[in-house]
Amino acid sequence: MIMAKKFEKSFTLQEPIPEEAISRAIEVMRSGRLHRYNSDPGEISETSKLEKDFAGFQGASYCLAVASGGQALQIALRAAGVSTGTKVLANAYTLAPVPGAIHAAGGEPVFIEIGDDWHTDIADLEEKANSSGAKFFMLSHMRGHVADMDEICRICNKLGILIIEDCAHTMGAKWKGKRSGNFGAIACFSTQTYKHLNSGEGGLLTTNDKEIAARATMLSGSYMLHSRHGAGPPPDTYKTISLQTPNCSARMDNLRAAILHVQLATLSENIQRWNERYKILEHGLGMAPGIKIVERKQHEEFVGSSIQFHTTGIDKDLIPKLVENCRARGVEIKWFGADEPDGFTSRYDSWHYLGNQQHLPQTLKALSTTCDMRIPLTFTQADCRDIAGIIAEETTALIADTTRVS
Repeated sequence: MIMAKKFEKSFTLQEPIPEEAISRAIEVMRSGRLHRYNSDPGEISETSKLEKDFAGFQGASYCLAVASGGQALQIALRAAGVSTGTKVLANAYTLAPVPGAIHAAGGEPVFIEIGDDWHTDIADLEEKANSSGAKFFMLSHMRGHVADMDEICRICNKLGILIIEDCAHTMGAKWKGKRSGNFGAIACFSTQTYKHLNSGEGGLLTTNDKEIAARATMLSGSYMLHSRHGAGPPPDTYKTISLQTPNCSARMDNLRAAILHVQLATLSENIQRWNERYKILEHGLGMAPGIKIVERKQHEEFVGSSIQFHTTGIDKDLIPKLVENCRARGVEIKWFGADEPDGFTSRYDSWHYLGNQQHLPQTLKALSTTCDMRIPLTFTQADCRDIAGIIAEETTALIADTTRVS
């Protein structure tokens, strides 16, 4: 009997922090100056350097570094004007920090349907934008899938809706040559371990609006030290804002900023490495029975740090068996169709704290067959071929078993 091949690498282990970043972090620790505002007159802190260089990378006027991606989202909403009872449009395919941020800011999410390509359904967006009267859209580029930004911007501009982009999965991505995050008024990024820059936890917020930048800076907890930001608005912007904005104490520290600053220099190279691995998996899975790969738009320059696919010809009740069989062979697939949250795969209908639940049949149908898999850079291209092969073998076996039973 031939033993089935098993994959031995971890799906949650990331590449080591670069030695240069480790050295810089040690310097920060030896100085004792971990707090972003603990600097001598004229000295530029590590956090300020990161803000300045990330603003340059993104092509934004202002950047604010905060404690997490979720805090970036919440601060962005508050800085934009969301308060108790404010309706906020949000695409239904997202992760828990997005509705969590809307709820924490006092907002009420109005979820928008998605299609089989996991993109925002444009017709549903237009209908709910009109019927709800919402003036904010928290657009999550979930798992790196960028929707039709021409149409989204057309609708939002026509109705005076402010877009806040959740770019946790699209740092460095582009749509028709324009960076993800530069379509709306505010962009939010995450530097949590499984994102494109790794500081364990952390977030970045960018905007071209000086008043939003000033309010966000005060919300992050700058006290009266806002002049020490590397990519902040002019001092006179704060004249009234500084006394009218609460302090949420969500600053990034110099230790995490030092770790991130070094990684930023290799982001473009790493995007290429992710995409090389993605293409191998896309090809291999596209040849497998029982799997449907959604073709990416040519003008979408995505970051392939994860891959999604639909199961076909496999009943919903059997998808957990596929997931378990793959896991037994070392391949970790997540499924978004489960009725109860599992790890990072919660659905809009599992966030009961939001109260009044919407019914989104199109979204539930799309997610019922949606599988998701991380692509760590610790995997080689050969690893990706092995992973695709294992998944293909398991779908083949499952379909064969189903055919025999029926």
